[in-house]
Amino acid sequence: MAAYFVVEVKVTDPQMYEEYRKRVGPTLERYGGKFLVRGGASETIEGTWKPPRLVILEFEDNEQFRRWYDSPEYTEARNIRFKSSTANAILIQGT
Repeated sequence: MAAYFVVEVKVTDPQMYEEYRKRVGPTLERYGGKFLVRGGASETIEGTWKPPRLVILEFEDNEQFRRWYDSPEYTEARNIRFKSSTANAILIQGT
């Protein structure tokens, strides 16, 4: 079953975050992940949620997500993200 990593991001250091953006793509390719949403304009339809930046990644399943998320390649990139932004993130199964 597909797994979706949904991340609401607030960038606090745009220059450093740009370095993260450069590094994350190749790590995704290696583990079969792909971007479904990477930033872009959003419109609140219901409620008051206004994420500053929203990212949605798709993986084949939870196990493939974990291989990517815990990989040495992504761990290095993730540390840059932690220093340059704050986030709320969930992993959700889908069809």
